[in-house]
Amino acid sequence: MYIFLNDKVVAEPEAVVSVYDHGFLYGDGIYETMRSYSGAVFMFERHRERLCRSASFIQLGLPEEGYIRNAVYDTLDANGLSDAYIRITVSRGKGPIGLDPGLCREPTFVVIAEQFREYPEQHYRQGVKLIIARTRRNLREALDPRIKSLNFLNNILARIEAKERGAYEAIMLNAEGFISEGTVSNIFFVRDNVLCTPSPDVGILDGITRELIIGLAKRNGIKVNEGKFYPDNLFRSSEVFFTNTTAEVMPASQVEDMDFDVGGITGTLRRLYREEVAEFTRKSERRR
Repeated sequence: MYIFLNDKVVAEPEAVVSVYDHGFLYGDGIYETMRSYSGAVFMFERHRERLCRSASFIQLGLPEEGYIRNAVYDTLDANGLSDAYIRITVSRGKGPIGLDPGLCREPTFVVIAEQFREYPEQHYRQGVKLIIARTRRNLREALDPRIKSLNFLNNILARIEAKERGAYEAIMLNAEGFISEGTVSNIFFVRDNVLCTPSPDVGILDGITRELIIGLAKRNGIKVNEGKFYPDNLFRSSEVFFTNTTAEVMPASQVEDMDFDVGGITGTLRRLYREEVAEFTRKSERRR
């Protein structure tokens, strides 16, 4: 495997980051995950924009747009990948121990690309189990959820709960008890033929797949309600699913002890999403 580290592609054993890197010491950094389909990175520009947004919120410098794009495609080429999982990580960089960002002279920039492993098709046919985690989402006033941060311990604690209870994903509530998001996903449910999803006001990362699904629903006559919802609102729904870059649209068959069908709106939105990807890959050229 080959990794892009700072300014070049290197073999994995050479992709070494200092133990004094503030990403390692303090979780001081940001990241983005993307998928490439047939050699084209889906919605690259939106992911780059969100990376830049995260960087601006923590006053972290980034390379220019063309540099980031070339780094991503250089990493895909070096690994001979077409359908891939891609992660960009940018940390504050190496510096003396201490919280002052000024201790680090320059950021550490990393691109990892791996062969994408398809999710089991039965997950999409039958759905997966979700739980409501006891771990609450960080207060938006304490840590802005729009920052896709390297500090993921809050989500990891909720994922531990899911694993201990035999669930695939955990739904996290905010401090007020409203549904916020999954550990690595945005949550949707269908009630009275209306597609419901938590508003950014409850403290979520506004996922790029979430944004696309909302747009596809509206363009295809499905009413959308972005609001504040308690778990009981979800329990009284007919369909539940979550979205993210890698899983796309993943249905839930169970939330806590409530069972759900993989319903028509979920299936329609998954089909529309796949059609969007197919159209993108058909039209795309690998721009450098």
